[in-house]
Amino acid sequence: MPSSSSSRRRRGSRGGRRGHNPPMPPPPAEEEETRDWAELPLDAISAILHKLDHVDILMGAGQVCRSWRSSARDEPELWRRIDMLGHAELFNELNLHGMAQEAVRRSAGRCEAFWGEYAGDDDFLLYLGDQAPSLKSLHLISCNDVSDEEFTEAIQKFPLLEDLELSLCPYVGESGAFGVVGKACPQLKRFRLNRDGFYYLDSRDYDKDEEALGIATMHGLRSLQLSGNRVTNKGLEAILDNCRHLESLDIRRCFNVKMDGTLRAKCAQISSLRLPHEPN
Repeated sequence: MPSSSSSRRRRGSRGGRRGHNPPMPPPPAEEEETRDWAELPLDAISAILHKLDHVDILMGAGQVCRSWRSSARDEPELWRRIDMLGHAELFNELNLHGMAQEAVRRSAGRCEAFWGEYAGDDDFLLYLGDQAPSLKSLHLISCNDVSDEEFTEAIQKFPLLEDLELSLCPYVGESGAFGVVGKACPQLKRFRLNRDGFYYLDSRDYDKDEEALGIATMHGLRSLQLSGNRVTNKGLEAILDNCRHLESLDIRRCFNVKMDGTLRAKCAQISSLRLPHEPN
């Protein structure tokens, strides 16, 4: 039988453990220092702005403070390649034409690319022609306020143009406009012309191949996309006969084209070919 003294020692040792002080909680984390964005070095501000969308810069990011406004306004390199695509929802809320003109103004004559969706009318296009003599890439998408006449005048001021897209621009392409492009832009390598839909027209007064015959003057083309165009075999043959460097041809939804033996032989040189009835 254990002695009473040993029992007291065991009880005392257990009591001693219960009496230990609990561990101290960790010290509170230091509050994160608030960043003063105005104090960022100019090269850091510039790097941030270069990662932002140009519409976002014009709407607010470039208005954070004086240093940000200065960087957004006075750095032409930021506006050398202007991308205003993907903001169709703003068309009825903001003056996208005016914003496009302001973007080009900030490029200080160094703009090499302009891509605009609902951002471009006749006045803007003429302004671009005067302010961007080194333009190499022009994409106009859903620019319903661009007309044949003003497009034809402006395009003659872009002799270095290599890449042209006109998608859902319903008033550009008639009156020999594409023939003017062929003469004014000898370095053009890529052309995309996308219509809203294909329509069968039986009128004898309508030349279904007018646009195609104009495209046939773009002798340096490597890539051509025609979507929903009314071109016939005659017009497509003219393109293939005169654009000998074509590597890519997309004629989906061009339902007046019938791929007969003659056309297939002429397309043999095309490495990437999409035919009228292929899905989008």
